[in-house]
Amino acid sequence: MEFPDLGKHCSEKTCKQLDFLPLKCDACKQDFCKDHFTCAAHRCPFAFKKDVHVPVCPLCNVPIPVKKGEIPDVVVGDHMDRDCKFQPGRSKKKIFTYRCSKEGCKKKEMLQVACDQCRGNFCIQHRHPLDHSCHGSRPTNKAG
Repeated sequence: MEFPDLGKHCSEKTCKQLDFLPLKCDACKQDFCKDHFTCAAHRCPFAFKKDVHVPVCPLCNVPIPVKKGEIPDVVVGDHMDRDCKFQPGRSKKKIFTYRCSKEGCKKKEMLQVACDQCRGNFCIQHRHPLDHSCHGSRPTNKAG
């Protein structure tokens, strides 16, 4: 053999293939062949170091920074107990805020439904000019 030190054997116990271009795992720092270099392929015990996810508070939807070695569930729990800005009594915003302009109607909608003719805001039931007796500047067409 001309180059006895060229290449390395795959560190996977079931493989041990001599690879002339081995790949080093970022987590466990061992050499692997092209078939076993991913953390999943060689069941890397240090894969959690590469699994970087930023947890989000389920109450206030703020990303919570987690330092290496900390358990994300514990950190998010601490945030919810101490720093969370979510306040159940005050933070609920009213969804149905657009009140119908038709006389006698007390319905509210989530989205503004404005009439093109009189510019009034109406509920779904009274959205058409004929349904709210529109007295806008444009004439209404009864055929449409």
